[in-house]
Amino acid sequence: MAAFTELVKRNMRIYLRDKGAVFFSLLAMLIVILLMVLFLGDMNISAITDMLGKLPHRDKEQDEKNAELLVLQWTLAGVISINAVSVTLSVLTAMIRDKNNGTLQSIYTSPVSRLSIALSYICAAWICSIIICTLTLVLSEIYCVYMGADAFSAVQHLQLLGMICVNSFTYACIMYFLAAIVKSEGAWSGLGTIIGTLVGFLGGIYLPIGSLAEGIANVLKCTPILYGTVMFRRIMTEQAGDVCFENAPAEMQDTYNEVMGVSLEAFGYDVNIAGCLAILAVCGGAFLLIGGFATKFISRKDR
Repeated sequence: MAAFTELVKRNMRIYLRDKGAVFFSLLAMLIVILLMVLFLGDMNISAITDMLGKLPHRDKEQDEKNAELLVLQWTLAGVISINAVSVTLSVLTAMIRDKNNGTLQSIYTSPVSRLSIALSYICAAWICSIIICTLTLVLSEIYCVYMGADAFSAVQHLQLLGMICVNSFTYACIMYFLAAIVKSEGAWSGLGTIIGTLVGFLGGIYLPIGSLAEGIANVLKCTPILYGTVMFRRIMTEQAGDVCFENAPAEMQDTYNEVMGVSLEAFGYDVNIAGCLAILAVCGGAFLLIGGFATKFISRKDR
């Protein structure tokens, strides 16, 4: 157990001490925020105010302020979700380097089981992701409260922390599987570029899922990223959504939630938070098993 703990600490230190790795792992988050500030945010705010403006006796200035807070929290929910993808990918770069420079073979000769070595990489990615995502949540909430939003309740905080843990576990397992089958740093870097480019789209952040064609939306519903984003939005936009659509027909808020991916219907079923967590947990467990088999197969092939 002591050796396992030291391996986890070692893998975490490699990531946290590399300022460049930390920065680039948060690059997808920065891109999303930049796009929202410069382009997409105003479009979403205008769509809400135009919708509410069709109702009688509305205060346009107050509606616009409420819409800004709603879009802000909608955006930050997506940021927390995709952070788990980029951070775990960056942490597991250490595994690729260890394979290339022979360090992993040296670790294999130590009196530590290969299972423990594999789990040390996964746990390091998982813990680092929890740390970064929790920090993002704290900073996001401080900023939202400063802008006029209500703070989350104790129950909501517990729900969000639980979501961060499950979401981070899923991507730690997925990225471990990818790291197990990728051999070169160049291939890993290319894969990271592809994932970083696609993650905002797959999570329904750049383009809300309700604005996509049915076929494309169904493809997104087959990926875990969308479910992670949806569950964070359900909690983080709940209060802002109720305030924004106060005194408006319930159907109007329901329509907005469906279009913007706050609520989700997938293949005939309404997916709630528990369903999102279950999908992510099953996906993480499946990739954990697949990654274990991939490691065994590759190690036998390399002998």
